[in-house]
Amino acid sequence: MTNYTRMTLLSAALAAFLLPATAQTSSAPASAGAPATTTPAQTGPETGQQVQQRKENQQDRIANGVANGSLTSNETSNLEKKESQLNQEERDMKAMDNGHLTKADRATLQQQQNQLSNQIHQDKHNANVQNPHPTTEFGKRRENQQDRIAQGIKSGQLTAGEASHLENRESNISQEVKKDRAANGGKLTAAERAQVNRQQNHVSKQIYKDKHNARHQ
Repeated sequence: MTNYTRMTLLSAALAAFLLPATAQTSSAPASAGAPATTTPAQTGPETGQQVQQRKENQQDRIANGVANGSLTSNETSNLEKKESQLNQEERDMKAMDNGHLTKADRATLQQQQNQLSNQIHQDKHNANVQNPHPTTEFGKRRENQQDRIAQGIKSGQLTAGEASHLENRESNISQEVKKDRAANGGKLTAAERAQVNRQQNHVSKQIYKDKHNARHQ
C-alpha cells in the first residue's frame, strides 16, 4: 500500500470518527434564525480575530433589526448596553495581559456573546415591533431617526454605548407620546406635538454628533 493510499484511508476514518461530535456541537440550522456560535471543526474558544468578527456580526444583526422594525428602541438600548459592557470587559482583560486575550478570556467572552446572540434572536422574533411604515408625523420622524441609527451601528460610526444612549432617548419619547395620546383620546395636542418635535430635534443633533466624533465601534 502506498503512502498516499494509507493517508487517504486514515483521513476518511478520522472524518467518520469526528462526524458525531460535529453534529452535536454545531449550532441551530439557518432556518431557525440563530447564528452559529462556533465552527463545526473548532474545539475550544474563538480566536482573537473571531472575537472581533463576532462583535461585528452582532452589530449587523442589531442594525438590521432596528432598520426593519423587529427591534424596538427599548430592546435595542438593552442589547447595545450589554454589548458596551462586553466591550469594556474585553478592554479590561487586555489591559491585564499586555494587550492580549488569554484562552480563558476568549472562552468567557465567547460564552457571553453566545448569550447575547440568543437574546438578539429572541427580541427580533417576539411580538414587540416598531411600525416600519408609519403614517403620523411623529412616526415618520422616528422612523427616519431609526434608519440613521441603524446605519451608524452597521458602519461602526456609532459605538454600542452611543447607540444604547440614543435608543434610550428614543424609547422615552415614544413612551411620552403614548401617554399623551392615551390622555387625549388618541391624539396629541398642538403643545404636545411641539414638545415632541423639540425632543426629536435634540436626538437628531445627538445622532449627528455621535456619528461624526472620534469614537468608532
